[in-house]
Order: sequence, then C-alpha cells, then structure tokens
Amino acid sequence: MENFLEAWKPRMLSILRIVTAFLFMQHGTQKMFGFPAPPHQPFDLFSMFGIAGALEVFGGLLILLGLFTRPVAFLLSGEMAFAYFIAHAPQAFWPLLNGGELAVMWCFTFLYLACAGGGSWSLDHVREHARAAAGRV
Repeated sequence: MENFLEAWKPRMLSILRIVTAFLFMQHGTQKMFGFPAPPHQPFDLFSMFGIAGALEVFGGLLILLGLFTRPVAFLLSGEMAFAYFIAHAPQAFWPLLNGGELAVMWCFTFLYLACAGGGSWSLDHVREHARAAAGRV
C-alpha cells in the first residue's frame, strides 16, 4: 500500500492542481464573460474587479496546464489573500460569517502549489525533463 501511495503522490498533486484551477477559472469567466452566470458588476479591465477576473482566467489557465506553476500560484495566493482582506474580512471576523471560506482555501491551496509545484502531469514537469535530457546530450 505504501508503494501505491508514494507512486500516486505526484499524480494526486496534479489532480488537486487541475481541479482547483478549473473551479477557480469559473470565477474569472463569470467576471469577464458573464459565464457560467452573470457577474455581480460590469467588467472593467482597469478596476480591481477586472484585474481579479484576468488573473483568475489567465492565471487559472496556467495553473490548469501546470505551466509556471510555482510563480503563478504564488501570485494567485496573494490575490486571494488580498480578496479576503478587502472584500470579506471587513464584514465579519469569521470566514463562515463573512463568506470568505473559498478565498482562504484558495489562498492556502495556491500557497501549497507554489511550494510543491505542478506534479507529474504538468507542462513544468515536461519542460524539466526536456531540459535535463538536453543537458545529457
């Protein structure tokens, strides 16, 4: 059982990354394109709402692909911390009461991805192996 779990650890990291990115991108597509639901306010790229939407769509896409996972995840972790303290914390102290549970979960999930990387099913992994192979030639 231990061998099975050890073999699947980098794959499960990739699955966590992919599912997180897919769910995260929906918030950006809602803001930017009104899909899958209409946004809460009009989209203006040069507003905090617009910048958040762009980060969620394009940063989420990079996380989904596992490309530049560590720096993008660190940036998105910061975005979620910023979102929590700007939009949620002023409403109430506890995340359950201020609606900020997702922002906190994404903040720490992205912080974990910034440390752990994209896993074995990522473009970062492919690039790393290509770079190592090129160094051996």
